[in-house]
Amino acid sequence: MSIWRQPGSIEEFHARSAGTVNGLLGIRLTEIGPDFLCAEMPVDERHVQPFGILHGGVSVVLAETLGSVASLMACAPGYGAVGLEVNANHLRPVPKGDTVRALCTPVRIGRSVHVWNIEMRRGDGELSCVARLTTSIIERRAQG
Repeated sequence: MSIWRQPGSIEEFHARSAGTVNGLLGIRLTEIGPDFLCAEMPVDERHVQPFGILHGGVSVVLAETLGSVASLMACAPGYGAVGLEVNANHLRPVPKGDTVRALCTPVRIGRSVHVWNIEMRRGDGELSCVARLTTSIIERRAQG
């Protein structure tokens, strides 16, 4: 059974990402499962710190992006999600030239707060970062 109440598509994510930090960093949604999302991101000159490894802040951008999309898709129609808190533990370095793959799963989907776990793995499958995103669920205001 799917947890998504506002289903989205991979194509829609990529279209909306053009011209945003997601598009600029090359974050690509790769799979929408019944209760998870997957994404990947290359590690190139846009993503590394001076020592040639993935910058921790870029890992956090990937985590917050994936968790925010998941939270929005899990909201009831007419509601949206805004970030409250994100934290990340950087466990292994990811070198320039590698690709990071991320898996986002729910910890708790409540009426007013969602909590998401995001695991990031480098190309060899080793866990490079674990993050948690907490979002607040808010009613969307009518446009106009």
